[in-house]
Amino acid sequence: MIQEEEIIELLRQNQELLEKTYKSAEKTRKYFLYTAIITVLAFLLPLIGLIFIIPSFIDTYTNSTKGLL
Repeated sequence: MIQEEEIIELLRQNQELLEKTYKSAEKTRKYFLYTAIITVLAFLLPLIGLIFIIPSFIDTYTNSTKGLL
């Protein structure tokens, strides 16, 4: 009987530790997910902005050089 109670107590402790580990792993996963999303946005948003700025810059540059030719 004593061994069964000890085994049951160990299983309960194991279950508690498993739940804590799962919660910690989920927090870490969410942290990495948000970090990845922010990194992609920080890279793509300036790229998208350049798509609109570069044609305007080229147009201004070519218009300014037409007077020199």
